[in-house]
Amino acid sequence: MTTPLPRLDAADKAAGRARYLGDQPFDGLDGALVTSPIAAGLVLAVHREEALAVPGVVAVWGPGDLGDLAPLAHWAAGQSKTPLMDNAVRYAGQPVVLVLATSRRAAALGAARVRVEYQPLPARVDAAGLAAEAIEIKDWAPSSTRVGSVETGLAESGCQITGRYHTADRHHVALEPAGAIARWHGDHLEIETSTQWVYGVRAALAVVTGLPAEQIRVRAYLVGGGFGAKGSTWPHEILAVLAAGKTGRPVRIILPREQSFTAHGHQPATDQTVTLGATNDGHLTAIRHESVNRAAIDEDYVEHGSLGSRTMYACPNIETRDRILRLHRPQPTFMRAPHEGPGMVGLEIAMDELAVALGRDPVELRLLNYADADPTSGKPFSSKHLRECYQRGAGHFGWRQRDPRPGVMRDRGQLIGWGMASALMSTFRFGATARVTARRDGTLLVETAAHEIGTGVGTMLAIVVAESLGADPSKVEVRLGDSHLPEAGGTVGSATTMGVGSAARLAALGLKGRMEQLAGEPHLRFEEFGEVLKLRQLDHLAEEASWAPKREEGAFAMNAYGAVFVEVRIDPELPIPRVSRCVGAYSVGRIVNPVGARSQIIGGITWGIGQALLEDSRFDPTTGRFLAHGFGSYHIPVNADVPPIDVLFADEHDPHASALGARGVGEIGTIGVGAAIANAVWHATGRRVRILPILVEHLL
Repeated sequence: MTTPLPRLDAADKAAGRARYLGDQPFDGLDGALVTSPIAAGLVLAVHREEALAVPGVVAVWGPGDLGDLAPLAHWAAGQSKTPLMDNAVRYAGQPVVLVLATSRRAAALGAARVRVEYQPLPARVDAAGLAAEAIEIKDWAPSSTRVGSVETGLAESGCQITGRYHTADRHHVALEPAGAIARWHGDHLEIETSTQWVYGVRAALAVVTGLPAEQIRVRAYLVGGGFGAKGSTWPHEILAVLAAGKTGRPVRIILPREQSFTAHGHQPATDQTVTLGATNDGHLTAIRHESVNRAAIDEDYVEHGSLGSRTMYACPNIETRDRILRLHRPQPTFMRAPHEGPGMVGLEIAMDELAVALGRDPVELRLLNYADADPTSGKPFSSKHLRECYQRGAGHFGWRQRDPRPGVMRDRGQLIGWGMASALMSTFRFGATARVTARRDGTLLVETAAHEIGTGVGTMLAIVVAESLGADPSKVEVRLGDSHLPEAGGTVGSATTMGVGSAARLAALGLKGRMEQLAGEPHLRFEEFGEVLKLRQLDHLAEEASWAPKREEGAFAMNAYGAVFVEVRIDPELPIPRVSRCVGAYSVGRIVNPVGARSQIIGGITWGIGQALLEDSRFDPTTGRFLAHGFGSYHIPVNADVPPIDVLFADEHDPHASALGARGVGEIGTIGVGAAIANAVWHATGRRVRILPILVEHLL
């Protein structure tokens, strides 16, 4: 592991000096969106007279007023249907009118005075009774897989369990609301936006505007949390660009908090069915995992809930299937730990149920079915230290002192429950380019279009470059978040350290080689770089390098792994589960910055507590609306909900995953936590809850 380094941007953020999108100087028009209160129907008329009478309001545009807008069928777009492209209403909360004014207050007041006439149409909003209508679609991962015969495996089993599991609709609720500022300079477009992917926004806007991508500049200097919601191009960004083009003035649209619940995705609820078969001594003979998620009425977002079941355990017979149910609901999208985040809930509660049925310890059952190669593809793992995670995590937690009988462990009148679960997340890798510049004053500059979304990317890059050149990280300046910088993929999928970090390391090593050529001698020390530049009368020397996954690395299965152990305490009179301690042990490749990695895991575990006990965005089946509109009605963990958390990392180096030996750490921390808490609740109470979040009524 590298020497721990505090976040380089921490002081500015803590002191309020960090500047986000809403802090940028702006002199233009502000936009406000009027959204539909109905889930399905048509916009018949827009009455704008009262809105236009508001001082400062300059325009009120409804369907068709921005010209012909074709569906945006592009991989970087969060949804294909741009609001105002037609008069169809596809979900409650859909923008149907854009109001422009000389201030945000005037725009909001104008939006409140717009009257819209609708023709309601029958809406599909309630998933109840529609399971048979769920469909498979083509996506980045197979919708179904099969190895062996589950029926044969079940016939050979001595023990079987089947359970139905549910995870709730959840929202990203980043502290910084999403927004965009668009400016046209002749036939060149510049947009500042709170995004996790400047090059993706550029690509999507090139399709929308017809401009060559090189004439579009996208910037995102700091992002106040994204968690996947800001990983795609969304309607507010497109509308800001189109409105700026039509008015000839800069346009800013910053979403109010309530619109962030419907305007740029959410994690959709899943319904999962898991069947496990095992011999009487605990060896798995069959795994069947089916998952259905709610999707928008004419969009195709799939939450691959069965993804983890294809890889997690050694089993000769595995069948999985993922489907969507199209409803008049807002478009879902990726949310921190997509796919395995909800999907491992079903698998890991089912494994606990199997352990109980067999009379086996949950950790021993998982070790007994430890997979040394991917059971679906047959590929060897690039690196896997999960066995060590089980053992170290259990030891640190004190798992051997657990009495397996439910409802037996107590302390001062409270029921005590201990539960555990495995964690697994697929490894996503994207190519990246970085430029490293040595300057005559003895400092270094790292430039890449990656993004600082709160994960410590800048600190990681400073460490990587400083380590590669033998420099102090304080000598490294990092510039991010600009499509005029070398290209990087989106800061999504826990992929940035692998891609951008590897590119930065290669650029730094290339720079060292060039500097040694200038000096005419090998083994040059970083402290000598400035003298070489002075002798050669150069102000600086730059080297750019790219990294991309190698084809031969596709022969390996790559995942992040973990083992989570939790303790819950429950008052028998008022059975509200409280997590009192947690231990997480992880196999994620080399840890570049232990301080940042530990912080990411603690944040992820906190998300898992929210999934398990708090986050449930209720959907009104009558109106088709999310009932939550802000932090007052959508509950997330606060300090009192988060216990002491101990984080352990395996000493590991994955030579196949990246040039750094690292895999991803940003999302694995949230996986497995919900299931571990549910398993601990069973251990405390004897009640098996298969629905997250676990509410007091489940235990009464």
